[in-house]
Amino acid sequence: MAEADLNALPGARALLLDTASAIMREGDVADISLSELSLRSGLNSALVKYYFGNKAGLLKALLDRDWQAIVTSVDALVAKDGWDPEAKLRRHISKVVDTFYAVPYLNRLTMRLVGESDEAEARRIADCYLSPLYRAYEQLIGDGVRAGVFRPIDPQLFYFTVTGAVDRFFSARLVLKHCFDQDTLTEELRDRYREHTVDIIMAGILARQN
Repeated sequence: MAEADLNALPGARALLLDTASAIMREGDVADISLSELSLRSGLNSALVKYYFGNKAGLLKALLDRDWQAIVTSVDALVAKDGWDPEAKLRRHISKVVDTFYAVPYLNRLTMRLVGESDEAEARRIADCYLSPLYRAYEQLIGDGVRAGVFRPIDPQLFYFTVTGAVDRFFSARLVLKHCFDQDTLTEELRDRYREHTVDIIMAGILARQN
């Protein structure tokens, strides 16, 4: 495919990313085949090389797209005035559940790319996406402790608690199918899990009242 032809496809880059995301969501995987991507998107697979260099480049671009939305959201939440620490943290955990419902492959894709990348790229991913989330937890928890709302807890362990609770559920389609005879993550199930997760985690961090 000639470069002129490639340039005549407005929106092709975004469509490739959207299609790759849909394939991973529907298949409950953190990988794609270029042939399926081409078939589902209706685009020539040569566009992957044109826009991203190769499949690994496409996956990195997808990771960047999905994580940037999360970091922007949590930064805005931390900076929001007029919200008490408990309301902010409840809001954040709710948004994490919604995010993993939309992109359930995110944590698995992150760990895969960190493991497969060279040191510089792995550090970039950590610095751009993982560290900002940890710093947000430091501030949110610290604000709550100073306000007497939260008991002192380790923000690093809190990060693993939240991420683990949400990632495990939204990557457990086979468990749902074989144990509970349900293989679809519905909005109703998402909403129930969101309420459950927020209540369980907040019960563990709120300062105990005498």
